[in-house]
Amino acid sequence: MAKNQSKIQIIPLGGLGEIGKNMTVFKYGEDIILIDAGLMFPEDDMLGIDLVIPDFTYLIENKDKVKAIFLTHGHEDHIGALPYVLKQVNVPVYGTALTLGILEGRLKENGVSSEGLHTIKPGDRIKAGVFNLEFIRVNHSIPDAVSIVINTPIGTIIHTGDFKFDHTPVDGQVTEFNKFAEYGDRGVLALLADSTNAERPGVTPSEKMVGQTFDDEFRYAKNRIIVATFSSNVHRIQQVIDSAVKYKRKVAVIGRSMVNVVNIALELGYLKAPEGVLIDIDETNNYTADKIVIITTGSQGEPMSALTRMAMNDHKKVDIMPGDTVIISATPIPGNEKLVARTIDHLYKLGADVIYEKSNGVHVSGHASREEIKLMHNLVRPKFFMPVHGEYRHLIKHASLAQDLGMPKENIVIAENGCVVELTRNSIGIAGRIPAGKVLVDGLGVGDVGNIVLRDRKQLSQDGIMIVVVTIEKETCRVVSGPDIVSRGFVYVREAEGLMDNARDKVQAALDKCEENGVSEWSSIKSAIRDSLGRFLYEKTRRRPMILPIIMEI
Repeated sequence: MAKNQSKIQIIPLGGLGEIGKNMTVFKYGEDIILIDAGLMFPEDDMLGIDLVIPDFTYLIENKDKVKAIFLTHGHEDHIGALPYVLKQVNVPVYGTALTLGILEGRLKENGVSSEGLHTIKPGDRIKAGVFNLEFIRVNHSIPDAVSIVINTPIGTIIHTGDFKFDHTPVDGQVTEFNKFAEYGDRGVLALLADSTNAERPGVTPSEKMVGQTFDDEFRYAKNRIIVATFSSNVHRIQQVIDSAVKYKRKVAVIGRSMVNVVNIALELGYLKAPEGVLIDIDETNNYTADKIVIITTGSQGEPMSALTRMAMNDHKKVDIMPGDTVIISATPIPGNEKLVARTIDHLYKLGADVIYEKSNGVHVSGHASREEIKLMHNLVRPKFFMPVHGEYRHLIKHASLAQDLGMPKENIVIAENGCVVELTRNSIGIAGRIPAGKVLVDGLGVGDVGNIVLRDRKQLSQDGIMIVVVTIEKETCRVVSGPDIVSRGFVYVREAEGLMDNARDKVQAALDKCEENGVSEWSSIKSAIRDSLGRFLYEKTRRRPMILPIIMEI
């Protein structure tokens, strides 16, 4: 065997040290496969940004070597970047039926062909270059999730994807424990496992528990019931429908992503609703309030989501009525707590009864807690281990858990996005780095907004802008008209006339000085205006607005 082919390179392009944009490259010799290609939503300081995707320059540079992309499940943080990846790297994509059903909609929205999509199911085996892959069914907060077994020339690697061990899943499809154990018996070289709940003790409760809560709430609710949850949580939606059927209520679905997923899940048979139970939102007026359930998006308080618009009295079709029961069946993603709290406050003001606390049993996680993670390690018994999918503290906690189970410290690697992790039959370690980071998507622009643009947006949002317009005679460099000053987001001009007059004088003085010294370079004149005005405004207001000098020649 050639020397450079006695090792596998594992390169995380996203998903480490963060929740979201999961994307991992596996390279052996001249063959590359990719597992997942997700996005994450922007942080508060990413002003105006719609989405964040991984920097996949490495894939574009090596696109001739990429054999295929494999997907663990259909959440946005695992499939959301694919429309952007497939525009640059045209390779087959393998995923389960629901995963590809959701992905197809995303590709269509972005004008990308879905010809290269191939449906797989647990137990299937696919060959991609030197890699032989098999899929093992696991439970998660979306149906059709799989772990991926990567058989390579130097040994077997298992990538768990997102998982939990649910002994009473809603659809009866239990995790294939026996498959993990079989591979454990044969010998697993390396395990890459979900770390999201590595800090959380015990076991994650079964999804069925939420169904029991729904049942209780539906039994006592006197008026309309509105349930907000993640659109991808098909099992949760199924349990809402089951409770509605039991208590003879009709179900209407609103929110674009919710309607899309429900239609796909019904079409593919992942969601079952008796004839006549699902009605259009417009038909709800034909029934009394105690006969209606509405399933909606907006469990994270997103400003444009259906539930938030209802809470703000701004929804075209649904007004919150006193006595409505609103169940928020999700926990806030870190960073969304204020948005969710604001939505709950507004719902209460409108007279709704809001059920939202996790302690009420309205939500369970889709990720394994510590005891389930231990079970995964004990079933697989890997030689080497790399924690994935989680913020840095989650990776550290997961690594220490593996050590508690008896794995030597030198057999564990904690990597960051862009690390090149080299795996041989006898060692694992970080052997270098490649460029990896965030690519910001703003409207149709992908990557055209960077740190400098964000910095400008931040400055504009904090201190506003002042535009100075001056007309100069080309031959003599004499000021013909101006300076005129326009201010936006800095001060209210009508109430700060004195300040604006003084600012104009400062600009005039700077221009006079340039004329005296024979300065005719536009860039020098602009700098003089910027420096003089900036200094003056900071002295007077302790603010630093963006100053934009515009010089016109005649």
